[in-house]
Amino acid sequence: MATDKKIFGTDGVRGVANIEPVTAETALKLGRAAAHVFKTRTPLPRGHGRHKIVVGKDTRLSGYMLENAITAGILSMGVDVLLIGPLPTPGVAYITRSLRADAGIVLTASHNPYEDNGIKFFHGDGYKLDDAIEAEIEDLVFSGAIEHLRPTAEEIGKAFRIDDALGRYVEYAKAAFPKGMTLEGLRVVVDAGHGATYKSTPCVLRELGARVTVLNNTPDGTNINKDCGSMFPEVVCRAVREAGADVGLAHDGDGDRVLLCDETGTLVDGDDVLAIAALDWLKRGALKKNTLVATVMSNLGLDHLIRQHGGQVVRTAVGDRYVLERMLADDLNVGGEQSGHMIFRDFATTGDGIVSALQVLRIMMDTGQPLSELRKVCVKFPQIVVNIRVKAKPAWETMPDVLALVREAEQQLGDKGRVFLRYSGTEPKARLLIEGHDPATIQSYADQIAGLIRAKIGA
Repeated sequence: MATDKKIFGTDGVRGVANIEPVTAETALKLGRAAAHVFKTRTPLPRGHGRHKIVVGKDTRLSGYMLENAITAGILSMGVDVLLIGPLPTPGVAYITRSLRADAGIVLTASHNPYEDNGIKFFHGDGYKLDDAIEAEIEDLVFSGAIEHLRPTAEEIGKAFRIDDALGRYVEYAKAAFPKGMTLEGLRVVVDAGHGATYKSTPCVLRELGARVTVLNNTPDGTNINKDCGSMFPEVVCRAVREAGADVGLAHDGDGDRVLLCDETGTLVDGDDVLAIAALDWLKRGALKKNTLVATVMSNLGLDHLIRQHGGQVVRTAVGDRYVLERMLADDLNVGGEQSGHMIFRDFATTGDGIVSALQVLRIMMDTGQPLSELRKVCVKFPQIVVNIRVKAKPAWETMPDVLALVREAEQQLGDKGRVFLRYSGTEPKARLLIEGHDPATIQSYADQIAGLIRAKIGA
């Protein structure tokens, strides 16, 4: 029987580690439920032998606890586990495909602080689960429907550690860069955020010939994302200026996103990357259906640029899963988010920070232009994004004065701006975006709306 309890959010299960639903007990149940679902959906294993599930993680302290718990759950259902240790989320997706596993699981809370953790699932083909399968797993966690299933003796699963997972992923990432090209002479600063990319990204860039300076690559379990990485891009921007480097890259904790900065230390966000890449792919005839996928948070300047060059931008809800859903539904190959989640489906099944960065580096090498010149292609509308920590997430309809102020702002901005208000699907925050031609006007409305929200539900 279906349950009203819900532990899956917009990107798997996420929360404070060792507090429900991110506990060892629930992880064990999730492991059992996932093993049962993938075992029954594919009666014959994708590879030789028994059914198997890949388990990877980022560098959080709580990863040890969750890794052991979810592994125990999977093994108890007669499914083998392939342990690959700390590896970026896209690396887990790739290894799942490469090893012909039935599914992949990564233990990460992405850009959140180390106290949090989460559990994401992938199909055997490396794509994230759809809502229906998540609901099926969730129902089994709470219903007790599989409690009687207890394989014994030799039917219990085995756990294996895959020692060459990092090397496999490095080779896969390098394949997203032209074989006849190198990064010789390019000086790159990488901020790994003490996260899952601390080995892989520097390795990829060095093997391609770049001179690499690495920041924040000594994870201790508690310093992931702490004042570094893509959540604090000013760190890599400052380091690029000080080092006189050509470009900087900053990852989040699980490496599925990247922000860049040019040689002047100016931030290059996801919209800039999408603009640079889409324009190049349009010119080469490589952008499928001349269409780029972006979210409602992306700058309106992106739409104007792509239209000027004969293409179009289609918008989705916020979240890389929604971007990917649209890409799959319409058979499109480039999409992403302003936050640095970019998906290049010609190379990857999910957002991949280093693969995305390599697309920009390839264009730099191709054109001989510095990133400061390439980023000028997109003239952005002034935009303000405010994140407001909240103690609850009531429906906006229950706060008519907030909605009235939003409508007033929309009327004032007309067709030359917009207001977008939503709750985060992964954090206790409300996110407000205001865009328009006049910076003073949008700043005024941002302050008023954010202030009203804080007064009502601010934490």
